[in-house]
Amino acid sequence: MERFPRPVQDWLEAQVALARQAISPGSIDGLVGPQTRAALRAFQHAHSLPPSGELDAATRAALVLDTPVYTNVVVSADDLSRLQPVSPSWLGKSRQSALEYESLLELLAEKSQAHPSLIRRLNPATDWARVSPETRVVVPCVNRSVPSEKAAFVRIRLAERSLQAFGSQSNLLAHFPCSIARMVEKRPLGELRVVVVISNPNYTFDPELFPESPEARSLSNKLVIPPGPNNPVGVAWIGLDRPGYGIHGTPSPEQVGRTESHGCFRLANWNAALLVELAWVGMPVYVEP
Repeated sequence: MERFPRPVQDWLEAQVALARQAISPGSIDGLVGPQTRAALRAFQHAHSLPPSGELDAATRAALVLDTPVYTNVVVSADDLSRLQPVSPSWLGKSRQSALEYESLLELLAEKSQAHPSLIRRLNPATDWARVSPETRVVVPCVNRSVPSEKAAFVRIRLAERSLQAFGSQSNLLAHFPCSIARMVEKRPLGELRVVVVISNPNYTFDPELFPESPEARSLSNKLVIPPGPNNPVGVAWIGLDRPGYGIHGTPSPEQVGRTESHGCFRLANWNAALLVELAWVGMPVYVEP
């Protein structure tokens, strides 16, 4: 019988332990990439350790697991019933009842903050095309704790492609990988303020904002895209006091921090959902180079 608490033993355990503390390494995959090292440096800084990004002895001693790394999830009929394909066109999306998960693998990966490839490795005997209710699946166990306070402010560092939320004592509440605007002139700097906080928003597709899209050029009016995890802004919208700018989720968590946006700040859906709990209208958001 494994005893807890105990220090982490490898990088996958470190990713799970960090995610439990709302210090996100991106999609949990057991690999040592820049987002995992950035998360580890944020943890080290918060615990007055040298921010090396290395899983050294002192960091292992501070980064502790209180419960097992993995848990068993039982697939339910409700899980399977909510799955539906997402139309490749904007017009098709606007006609759907919701933009739900397209596959059970996508659903389980997002809910466990894991990369789909890790879920596959943990369940080598599972036929993902024929999963039935009551099937048991092994996934990472994050079970992130409820925030103890609202954020006093948020800081976005463009060069690091990171977003951090801080408490009233400038204590770190959360660290997330973040995508930024592709064009430098669309990257706002300085102090912004939150003007609206919405969970599970719809999305208004304005063809005029996407001149590079052949479909957009063929449309004569705006389209309302229904809510869901595959909505273009994911499961959360935190609007800022610069028109058209906000912090939001995305249906492509593995691309966060690696791809660029039209101007908004993108987070993995699970991180955007947590930021909704931390944010409030009027909250300062400091965007730094």
